Amino acid sequence: MSERWDTLLIDCRLATLEDNGTPYGTIEHAALGCKDGALAFAGLMSDLPDRPDALADHDESVGNAWITPGLVDCHTHLVFGGDRAHEFEQRLEGASYEDIARAGGGIMSTVRATRAADEEALFAESLPRARALVGDGATTIEIKSGYGLDLAGERKMLRVARRIGETLGIGVSSTLLAAHALPPEFKDRADAYIDAICDEILPAIAREGLADAVDAFCERIAFTPAQTRRVFEKARELGLPVKLHADQLSDLGGAALAAEFGARSAEHLEHTSEEGVRAMAAHGTVAVLLPGAYYALRETKLPPIDAFRAAGVPIAIATDLNPGTSPLLSLRLAMSMACTLFRLTPEEALRGATANAARALGFNDRGTLAVGKRADFVVWNIERPADLCYWIAGSLARRVVAGGRIVAGT
Repeated sequence: MSERWDTLLIDCRLATLEDNGTPYGTIEHAALGCKDGALAFAGLMSDLPDRPDALADHDESVGNAWITPGLVDCHTHLVFGGDRAHEFEQRLEGASYEDIARAGGGIMSTVRATRAADEEALFAESLPRARALVGDGATTIEIKSGYGLDLAGERKMLRVARRIGETLGIGVSSTLLAAHALPPEFKDRADAYIDAICDEILPAIAREGLADAVDAFCERIAFTPAQTRRVFEKARELGLPVKLHADQLSDLGGAALAAEFGARSAEHLEHTSEEGVRAMAAHGTVAVLLPGAYYALRETKLPPIDAFRAAGVPIAIATDLNPGTSPLLSLRLAMSMACTLFRLTPEEALRGATANAARALGFNDRGTLAVGKRADFVVWNIERPADLCYWIAGSLARRVVAGGRIVAGT
């Protein structure tokens, strides 16, 4: 080798999530080397080209610890003002999600609090939530807007999202979700609001480079398939990829619509039909499952997991961290929920929070441990990879590394 590596970890067990014929892509008696923020070695210690101290500026034994790729939380709404704990109580007293939304609560209560917060206050409120995700293993986080619902508010949220990534040293993928709910100034004028998104908000955000993708909420209490189509057509015109909140409360054909536009992902999917599954499979759209919302809303309609498996649709897992329906601060807990509530295997859940989640965000440089990938990984205090789903909460991450830098732990 011509240059020394920055870091070399030895005496480890790798769950690479690469397809090497073993569960979890396991490599025992392994080593992991980093150089300039990327992985320079991921393999057997016996295959190292020289002594550890001759290979890297810093070499360290991790005592047979397990190392996985950094977790990728591919669906969050973590930038927001206020909270909605009172709605949690209302739901327990019998009100439905739709009842609360139609009475002026739900998303609109968060819109009011988010609009009222200046950028500094919004950043100060949101940063601890991101820190919690990172502390539990997340090295990449998708952050959606959607609580501003006007150009100033959406821009503010997306700037905060970018700032969080810079502050914590992690990957942040920002998504414009202006079509999240109908703002009060457009009451009973949904088509006019879609005009504003397409004519003003989307072009401005695209010019400023604040969004990596465009999302919408296609549902009875949000926007119709026809309105969603208009947003997607404008996004395509501007060269922005799309994703969709689809089929959460009813089957409006959202998954098939997302697939038609080559969406990176369709998300929620409890009511997705066989036709929607087939369309997602044909277009390579990732199914992002959100067990936190399923749990918090006490849903009973399961996403079509077996159909996704049979069709070969990649399954990702995310927290859906938001103030109303998934106040969930741990992707690892979402993985555990996916196993218990959706009957995923622990390996499916881990792949769903790494390789498949990275795919849902359009990243091919992370999500597995392989030479050339970003040096995003976690050293865990566990006995086996299934422990990540077996243990319900608790701190298991010993060290979280993003781009070759320690961002949590020691």
